[in-house]
Amino acid sequence: MLHRLRLALILLIAATLPARAFETQATAAWVYDVTTHTVLMDKNADEPVPPASMSKLMTINMLFEALRDGRVQLDTSFAVSSRAKAMGGSTMFLQESDRPTVEELIHGMIVNSGNDACVVVAEGLAGTEEAFAAQMTERGKALGLTASTFANASGWPDPRQRMSMRDLGIIARRLIEEFPEYYPVFAETEFNYKDRAPDNRFNRNPLLKLGIGADGLKTGHTSEAGYGLVGSAKQGDRRIIFAITGLPSETARAEEAERIVAWAFRQFAEKTVAKAGVRVAEAEVFLGEAATVGLVPAEDLRLLVPALVQDKVEAEVIYKGPLMAPVEAGVPVAELVIHVPGLPDHQVQLVAEAPVAKAGFLGRLTTAAGALYDRYLGAGAPAS
Repeated sequence: MLHRLRLALILLIAATLPARAFETQATAAWVYDVTTHTVLMDKNADEPVPPASMSKLMTINMLFEALRDGRVQLDTSFAVSSRAKAMGGSTMFLQESDRPTVEELIHGMIVNSGNDACVVVAEGLAGTEEAFAAQMTERGKALGLTASTFANASGWPDPRQRMSMRDLGIIARRLIEEFPEYYPVFAETEFNYKDRAPDNRFNRNPLLKLGIGADGLKTGHTSEAGYGLVGSAKQGDRRIIFAITGLPSETARAEEAERIVAWAFRQFAEKTVAKAGVRVAEAEVFLGEAATVGLVPAEDLRLLVPALVQDKVEAEVIYKGPLMAPVEAGVPVAELVIHVPGLPDHQVQLVAEAPVAKAGFLGRLTTAAGALYDRYLGAGAPAS
C-alpha cells in the first residue's frame, strides 16, 4: 500500500508579496542554479535555434577533451589553412604562415570569438571541418544534448547548425565543472595575437567588468539568431548559469543578462529544509520488534526558496508500506517530496533511522492476531 504523509516544513520567509516571475525579452532562455540543481527559468529552452558563436562552446569542449586525453598539449601547434584564413566575422587574424599553439587558439576562440581559430582547431583535430562537425554532433548526443546538430565549428550561419538554450547550459556547466584548469580563460577580458587585433582584442561578454561575479562564457550574434549570451556568475557559495537568445541589440543583451543575474541571486535564498539524521516522519513496520521506524534524510537538504514567498514550504513523505521487518538502518525506504511555490517539486530519498529486527515468535503471533481482528472484527465492532 502506498502511504502519503503530509508535512509542513517550518520555513517561513518574512515578506508580504508572492514571488514574481521574471519576464524576459529573450525569445528563448534557460536559467539554472548549479549549487542546488534548480531550473529557475525555462522559456522555449528546448527549442533548436541558431546558436551563432555560442556554439563555439562545443568546439572548445572538444579541444578541452583532447587536452585531457593527451591527444594534444597546450604547446602543440596547428597549421592554418587557406580556408581558416579566409573566415570572416570575428577572427584572431591568423595567417597561413602562422603555427598557433593550442593555448593561443583557446584564447582566440574564447576572447576574440575567432572563427578562424575554430576552423584551425577543427582541421587540426579531425582533418576537415565537416568531419569535426559530425564528431561534435555525435559527442553532443553522448553528453545529453537533445536538440543540437552541428554543421561547422564556429557557429557560422547554416540551417543545420542548431542548439537549444538548455543544451548550451549543459555544455557551459560541463566546461566549468570538468575543466577547472582551463575555465578561467573565459574571464579574461582581452587577447591580442601577435598585436594584430587592436580593435578585436576585447572579450564581448558585457558582464565581466561589472563586479557581479560573472566569469564566463560566450556571446553570439547573427542576423537570424539575434543577440545571445551564455553566461555564468558566482556569488558566495552559489553559482548560476544562463543562456539567452533573440535579443534585438547588443545593448538589450547586456541589460537583459545583468537583470537575469540580479534576479537569480536576489529573488531566491538558499535554505536548509531538512537536516541529515533528523527525523521528518515515521513509517509503519510489519512483524518487527518496533511498530514504526524513523525516516531521515541521509544528508542536509538545501533548496532555493523564492525570497518573496510568505507561504510555508510543504512536503509529503511517500513510501510503500508497512515496511516488512527486518529493516536495516541507512537503507532508502521512502521519498520526501518538497513543494516550493513557483519551482518544480524536489524529491529526495529518506533512509531508515535505526534498524528494526524481525519480531520473535510471540511478537509475530500477536501482530498476526491483531491484523486478523482488524480485518474481520474491528470494522463491525460496536462503538463504545
